[in-house]
Amino acid sequence: MEQKFLTKQKILILSVSAGAGHVRAAQALQAAAEKWYPGVETVHLDLMELVPRLFKTIYADTYIKVVERHPAFWGYLYDKSDHEKVDSSLSRLRIAIERLNTQKLKKALSEINPDHVICTHFLPAQLLARKIRKGTFGRPVWVQVTDFDVHALWIHERMNGYFAAHDEVAWRMAERGIPAGTVHVTGIPIMPVFGEQFDRTRCAAEFGLDAKKTTLLMMSGGAGVGGIEILAERLLKLAGDFQLVALAGRNERLLEELQKLATAHPGRLFPLGFTRVIERIMAASDLAITKPGGLTTSECLAVGLPMIVVSPIPGQEERNADFLLENGAAMKACDAGALAWRIDMLLRQPQRLALMRDNALRLGQPDAARRVLDIVLGSNGVAGQ
Repeated sequence: MEQKFLTKQKILILSVSAGAGHVRAAQALQAAAEKWYPGVETVHLDLMELVPRLFKTIYADTYIKVVERHPAFWGYLYDKSDHEKVDSSLSRLRIAIERLNTQKLKKALSEINPDHVICTHFLPAQLLARKIRKGTFGRPVWVQVTDFDVHALWIHERMNGYFAAHDEVAWRMAERGIPAGTVHVTGIPIMPVFGEQFDRTRCAAEFGLDAKKTTLLMMSGGAGVGGIEILAERLLKLAGDFQLVALAGRNERLLEELQKLATAHPGRLFPLGFTRVIERIMAASDLAITKPGGLTTSECLAVGLPMIVVSPIPGQEERNADFLLENGAAMKACDAGALAWRIDMLLRQPQRLALMRDNALRLGQPDAARRVLDIVLGSNGVAGQ
């Protein structure tokens, strides 16, 4: 039902394109506002569009290279920064560099003049917390944590509220000093389409799949397990009546390799390039093989798709994997052999796969984006439904 407002509301959503998850969460919030709050104006701004090219290269591009090529080093940085004192010399230097390279944010805030700001990355939250302390920004600022974990870099005083993926994350936020009354357990925002019901048979037919066969969806490989084409070839050696969908994204060379492999396994391997309808592929699948990013795992949970997680990045993805494993919605494979063993076991024990699916559905929060908006807008003159 459309909400009624005393005055027109404007929400600024600030993300950072260091990895895709922060941006996808922001896009999900914007899509939810368009669907459920047509009277609300939303502006999504990637902070990396406001900084010098050199800073963007160092901050965003280098992050991606480090986590892909040197994951152990990233894990060290993640842990060290999580325990670093706020007033340490290194911390003060980092904050000063970030502040000097984000001067355009002040102008953007003035031009947009939002009623609320939602941050899906810790950097804009940190910058706005400083402005609030100095008295140069007075609008409510909200922080959406995008993993099943919370890191010290996300924790700032004078935020209007925090949104957590799970009760445990909310508890840990309070342990770190955030007033418990300002922490809301909403889940991680994903696109509204993941809350819709899809017909498996119809979705399977769209991609040439047999709806009656067990369908494995492979969304990524990783340095620790092997390339997706190597994993696909290994799994296709297994016995059993199953089919494998392998997503190559925008990697045309990988798609060609998968297509060659598919010719040797007709009716078993279905390579796909970049898709905007991943929710329909998930609806036709029984198990996902994926890296445990916060947004991807939230999408899988929302549709009740259990996972085997591979190559988690040390730090936030390892914490995500721990959460999924502890709650029975996923298994973890440390190499290609372990992955094949788990797939073979689940094919022979469909009841165990069904239990994992039930656990995934129990954890899913398909309406997370709407719940976030309900809280944000409800804090400032929004009438109830």
